[in-house]
This record gives sequence, C-alpha cells and structure tokens, in this order.
Amino acid sequence: MTHEPVDPPAPGQDPQEPAATRVRVAGEHPYDVVVGRHLLGELPAMLGDRVRRVLVVHPAALAATAEVIHEDLKASGYDAYVAEVPDAEEAKTAQVAAFLWGVLGQADFTRSDAVVTVGGGATTDLGGFVAATWLRGVRVVHVPTTLLAMVDAAVGGKTGINTAEGKNLVGAFHPPAGVLCDLAALESLGRWDFVAGLAEVVKTGFIADERILKLVEEHADALREWGVRPTTPETWAVVAELVERSVAVKARVVGEDLTEAGLREILNYGHTLGHAVELTERYQWRHGAAVSVGMVFAAELARLAGKLDDDVVERHRTILGSLGLPLTYRGDRWERLLSAMRRDKKARGDLLRFVVLDGVGRPTRLEGPDPTLLAAAYAEISADAPTGRGPIAL
Repeated sequence: MTHEPVDPPAPGQDPQEPAATRVRVAGEHPYDVVVGRHLLGELPAMLGDRVRRVLVVHPAALAATAEVIHEDLKASGYDAYVAEVPDAEEAKTAQVAAFLWGVLGQADFTRSDAVVTVGGGATTDLGGFVAATWLRGVRVVHVPTTLLAMVDAAVGGKTGINTAEGKNLVGAFHPPAGVLCDLAALESLGRWDFVAGLAEVVKTGFIADERILKLVEEHADALREWGVRPTTPETWAVVAELVERSVAVKARVVGEDLTEAGLREILNYGHTLGHAVELTERYQWRHGAAVSVGMVFAAELARLAGKLDDDVVERHRTILGSLGLPLTYRGDRWERLLSAMRRDKKARGDLLRFVVLDGVGRPTRLEGPDPTLLAAAYAEISADAPTGRGPIAL
C-alpha cells in the first residue's frame, strides 16, 4: 500500500479543497483509491485500454451525476449505457441484480467491458456483485458519493446482495479496478447520512489508527453539524484526512487478506450485532447507526470478558454520542438479535464469533462466548424503547 499526493492544488483553487491523494491497495489485482476533487479525468485510466462498453449504475437521486459521467464516457469514445436502480438497501436484491444482468446481456457486454457504480454503499455492493458474476467477472470502477461508501463499501472488493434471511449473505470477493472518492459529493450529503458514515470512520480508529479518534474528538461539533452551516476550510481538511486515513487502514488490511481468511475480520468490528439490528429493523436504520450500537455492545462484551478497560468502553460512548449516533437498542429484541447473529457470515456452525478489542488499535476475536456473558453485555446497551432520534429517524 502506498499513500501519496496525486496533484498539488491548481492555481486559484479554492483553499478549502485538499490536494488529491492516491492510496494503493495491494494484492493479486492492485488498484488505486483516489481521494480529492474533480476526479472524473481519472476514470478512463482506471477502465483501461481494452474496455469498449461501460454500464453506469446509479440510484434515481444521482441521475444527473450519472448522466455527466455517461456523456463524458461517450466523449472519450466508449459505448456507454446507464441503468437506474432503487435507492439504499432496496437495490440489493436478486431481482435488481437480474435486471442489470439483462441490461448487460441486451447490450452484448463481453468479458473485456466494464461497470461503473455511482452512489452509496448499496449501489457499490450491488454493482460490484453484478460485475463479479457477469461472465464470471468484468472490471468495475466505483465512484462512491457518500462518506460510508468512500471509507468502507467501495474499497476492498466485497460485493453482495441481501436475502430475507440476512444482509450480504449472497456475494463475491471482486476487487475494483479503481475507486474515485470525490469529496465534492459530500457537499450535498444530508447531515445524518454524513454522521452515519462517521461510524465506520470511528471503527477504523478503534481498530487501527488512534489519530482518527483524536480528530473526531477535537472536531465532533463541526462534524455533527455537517450541512447545517457552511463548512469551513479547517473542517474540509479534517474530513479529507479522516477519509484518507480510513481508506489507508482498509487498504492495508484487504491488501493482506482479500477473502477474510483472518486479518480482514477486524473490519467487522461492531458489525455482528449491527447487521442483526439492521435485519430486525428491516433495514430502516442506517448502517452506521446500527454499527454504532454494535461497537458499544462489542466494547461492553470485551470489558465483561476481562479484555478491555472501562475508560476505553467509555470512550466509545463519548465519541459516538458526541456525533449524535445511537448507543442503545431495544431491550425486548435480544432473542431476535441472537437468532440473526447465528446466521451472520462470521459464525461457524453454532459458534458465534465477535471482533473485540484488547485496547485501542488491538483488535482480536472472541469465539463462542458464554450466553450469560452475551446477555449481560446486551443489558448494558438496552433501552426500554427505541430512541427514535438522530440518524435512525428516517
């Protein structure tokens, strides 16, 4: 993995715009994640010389952005198409994937052609899965437009769709040919969508980079108020560093372990319970909100197992709470959550597995914890009723 500047700011460029940065993801098929602004010119190089047909996949809300990319691709000589998919988790179904396969088939896409995704994590998950399965794999370039997608879903090659039984249970590992994180897309991102994305940023801080935690602690007020008032150059610089550092953490991990044979599991911190919350809520909670609750649960579980000090557990609550993220979940949902967790991808047979911490930057696994320990940890995060506030009030 490398982490280096791409270009200096252009003459006369707005000072709030950070210089672009390139993060290299190693592995059998290495690729670049570029973080900056005005990155559309990077797309042809990521697609490569052999590609002739390109399908741009996007949700309805990003039709205008997708059309700009579509026209730019046509001007660059590509045979370009666009396909609109539902927003958020509604896109991640077998039916929507089949629709996209139909588009590719009708347009005679070959193994040397490509897919470009424009959108949040659901779009990159879906588009990546379609690319992975069409003719057993075609190139895909992700253009994430949400903070969550930039720091998590678009990087790492995990693709997938949901079923009635759980989230991302059908999928494939399929690294992209490149990722373009254009920070300008965050300007129009809603406040709570931005805050929910910060949960994944905080996660990378707890598992690998304490500098991320310190940045969030120092700038929590400005980050929590994203979009409520004009964003200052200082805040833009902080956001750029948070994205770059989060991407760098994920790049290092997936570069060493693409298929989650060992190290990559640490990226699931907070996700075992988090995914169960999402399923229980029928995906009406934002992913980051559910992961926030999942991280507090994992911290309490580690404390009760004798692995984590009280101050680190409290730091979870303080940081996530300062951003407006939820810290509790319904006390009457434990049995339903437990059932959902047993279907989690990280489970092995009837053995539940959790990523926990021995300390900041020291992730480990806890396998098959005693049921009474799990129940006790859940009691520490239980609420009598849903909070219904902040990012979960959709």
